[in-house]
Formats: sequence, C-alpha cells, structure tokens
Amino acid sequence: MLSRRNFLTAAVGVAAAGGLTACAKKDDSDTGSSSAGGSKTIKLGFSQVGSESGWRSANTTSVKDAAKAAGYSLQFSDAQQKQENQISAIRNYIAQKVDVIAFSPVVVTGWDAVLKEAKAAKIPVVLTDRSVETSDDSLYVTLVGSDFTDEGRRAAKILEKVIAKAGLKAPVKIAQLEGTTGAAPAIERAKGFKEIMDAEHKADWKIVVSQTGDFTRAGGKQVMAAFLQSNPDINVLFAHNDDMAIGAIQSIEAAGKKPGKDILIVSIDGVKDGFVAMSEGKINAIVECNPLLGPQLMDVVKKVKDGQTVERWIKTKEGDFMQDQAKAALPSRKY
Repeated sequence: MLSRRNFLTAAVGVAAAGGLTACAKKDDSDTGSSSAGGSKTIKLGFSQVGSESGWRSANTTSVKDAAKAAGYSLQFSDAQQKQENQISAIRNYIAQKVDVIAFSPVVVTGWDAVLKEAKAAKIPVVLTDRSVETSDDSLYVTLVGSDFTDEGRRAAKILEKVIAKAGLKAPVKIAQLEGTTGAAPAIERAKGFKEIMDAEHKADWKIVVSQTGDFTRAGGKQVMAAFLQSNPDINVLFAHNDDMAIGAIQSIEAAGKKPGKDILIVSIDGVKDGFVAMSEGKINAIVECNPLLGPQLMDVVKKVKDGQTVERWIKTKEGDFMQDQAKAALPSRKY
C-alpha cells in the first residue's frame, strides 16, 4: 500500500473523450488532433474502472472533457469492473505506442506483469483515483487521487457529531457497506474508520456486520436488506460511497424504519444524489471525495511526457457535510 508521501492527490476539473480496447466496453471516438502551438499531439490511453456509481460517471466525464480541452488524443476504455479487461486495455495501449498510460485500478494487486511490459516499452504509467501494490514503485510515475484512509477517519469523526446531535446512546451498533473487495478505497476507508473507532470508541461503538456492496446502489440495497434481517437492531450505517447508501435507504424504508433517524447514515463521495438524500434528512453526513481529477491528470500527463519531475503528493481539497448544510450546498453541486 502506498504511504502518504507516495501518492499524488487531486481535485478540480473537467475532461475528454474516445476509446478502444479488447474485452472492455469500447468508446471508439478519438478526441484531440493537435496540441497548443502546433506541437505533436499527446496520445493518452486511459482505462476506467467502469460506471458503477455517480462518482465514477463524473470522474469519466472529467477525464474526457479535460483531454479534449488539452488537445490530447485520448483512447478510452471502460473495464466494467474487471481486472482482466484493464490488463487487456493496457496491453492494447502498449501495442498502439501511446505516449502515456493512465488507469484507475479495479483492485490493488496483480499489476506487476503488465506494468513491467509498459516499462519495457518505455511508456510511463500514471495511476488515477486508486493505488496499487507492486514489487517495484518505479513501475508507475505517480498517483492522482485521494487519501482514502483519511476519508475513513473523517467519516468516524463526523459520525461522532451525528451521534451527539441525534442523542443516540450507547451501544452504537454499526453496519458497514464496503466497496469492491480488494479495491484501494474499500481497504483504506475501512482502515481509517476502524483506526478512530478503536482509538476513541472501543467501549461504545461496534461494527456488528460488514459486507461488500460493490460500490453500487443495487448492491447497497440487497446487502442492507440482509443486514436488517440478521441484525434488526442496527442503529448506524457507514457506507463507503453514496450510491450504496442510497440503495440501503430503500431497504431501510421497506423495513418500516426511517433512514437518518432510526438508522443514522454516514457515507463518502458527495455526489449530487447523495446531497439530495441528505437534504431530505435520509443521510446524516457525507465525507467528500472529489471526482473531478481530469485537469490535474492532464497537467501530470504533459509533465511526464516532457520529462519533468512530478510531485509525489498534492492534497485534494475536500469537505465534510452534515444535514443542516445540505440544502444550502445542493444548488452548487456539480456532480
């Protein structure tokens, strides 16, 4: 796992277009014909995790729009949440001899072989959003993404405020909806949350049930229904993203309970639908993870192509929001 100094965080932006890869969902448009000043167009191959959530859709739009604005030729691939599709896409980009490869890895492990192939082809690799574990850190240049462990810590700290405001008495019985098994945000958000829980709430908080909802609404709905069957006395839900929380809300209501009251809910991301649910009192608090990484990624790609030194970590600016802030913040929510 990356240390804090070993990854480049980012936030802010808009991005651009096109794509192609074997096995993955294809977007055959190729955007960008010439870069500023008439210099050779940068060819960027980008493999996206998939389209599992509102966050991911906003991230994809940001990358495509920013590539178009920068005048880059973008080859885009949707891996449909399958590692084998991403590996095929990366090998396809190597065969195309793109200038830079960027990808948001489905899971943390299993990348060494294909990254060594990219290194042998002298094509630099930039990670976006998620980290990987490798035997050699030189197999990629940097990571443009967020500090997921810190997001987990912040979720625990804002839950303290939610519990105090609601007047919930111990014991606090927490259900955790985890992200995709093996994915960096799932691992690190759980780690950060538990770090605070164990240090400050060992006596009064307990995670009574925890299972992956795969970052999807359907997964959140299905798993929460099972949680309520096995543990009907749950009084807090910690969801690793807004989409799972929104799915869980449907199951909570179907069980005759009030989300945000009978079961307090804290989630991570800050997509618009999450803010709508928060403005309706159904989600109590959200820790923001900004998906608009496109402009920062394009800046990094240019620096890498030009042989410039790239910083190892730039902290993304993210916020924490509670119900009483939701309505005021909602009109300005762009994703």
